[in-house]
Amino acid sequence: MSQQLVVFSLGSEEYGLPITAVQEIIRYTTPRTIPSSPPSVRGVINLRGKIIPVCDLKQRLGLYGEDGGEGKIVIIEAGSVTAGLIVDEVEEVLTVEAEQLEDAPANNEGYITAVAKVGDRLLVLLDLVKLFSADGVDALDLLAA
Repeated sequence: MSQQLVVFSLGSEEYGLPITAVQEIIRYTTPRTIPSSPPSVRGVINLRGKIIPVCDLKQRLGLYGEDGGEGKIVIIEAGSVTAGLIVDEVEEVLTVEAEQLEDAPANNEGYITAVAKVGDRLLVLLDLVKLFSADGVDALDLLAA
């Protein structure tokens, strides 16, 4: 079974999200800071009248020191939550087959669903629901409340 992925980069690494979770991709705009929000949440933006929390994905994944501009915001839907993820660049939409997927490394924190082998590239596939429900605190639900 194949699935379509939106491929984006954070520093030198490439990641993928199921296209079904991605609502749209917008140019980076500076989010408005919210007091006492979790460290990885940069703030909120107004997208066509809807207030959307924006998460710094590099910080959430612990990728400190990875250089790269704040190029794009990927608007995603995970469960009942709509949020923006700051990424360096959106590369492409790619179809991967089941045989290209390897199980996630055992030591990951549950954010990774699989690793896709595409030619000589390795794409890390992220689990959005687990990414935001780590530590028993759903960072985006806090903002949505």
